[in-house]
Amino acid sequence: MRRKLRFAALALVLVGIALQFVPVKDLGSNPPSRFKLDASPQVSAILTRACMDCHSNETRWPLYSRIAPGSWLLADDVHKGRNHLNFSEWGSVDEDERQDDLEAAWDQIESGKMPPLKYIYPFHMSAKLSEGDKALLKEYFLRNKKADDAKPHEAEAKPPAKKD
Repeated sequence: MRRKLRFAALALVLVGIALQFVPVKDLGSNPPSRFKLDASPQVSAILTRACMDCHSNETRWPLYSRIAPGSWLLADDVHKGRNHLNFSEWGSVDEDERQDDLEAAWDQIESGKMPPLKYIYPFHMSAKLSEGDKALLKEYFLRNKKADDAKPHEAEAKPPAKKD
């Protein structure tokens, strides 16, 4: 029995070592940023600690991002995050699309989907958003919300005209 346990432990170690040789595409690389947000220092600080690792080209790649299989998961999360919303690539996006992105981002934050718990715990506890953080982000994200989106349409709000 003891021999089987040793063999299993050795096999597990060897598999772990072999996994380190499986390359992860673009791990640790950050394309150049082509856009800087016009946010206050407070909002920029919140976005930097809670959002930018996955939603910009300014990802911080910690040491554990080089160890498989965590490296695969991290690279996949960053790839998906950048595809959904990449603050660094907004130079090629018009203002209306930026505002749509911000409103969608607020919806994700308000619903509790962002930042995801698997990002926050255990390595990024500072990414957890307080109510104050959320209030600042809401103000920033929804500051240019179109007036017709915020109010009911006038035609719908008025009662129908009476015919004489």
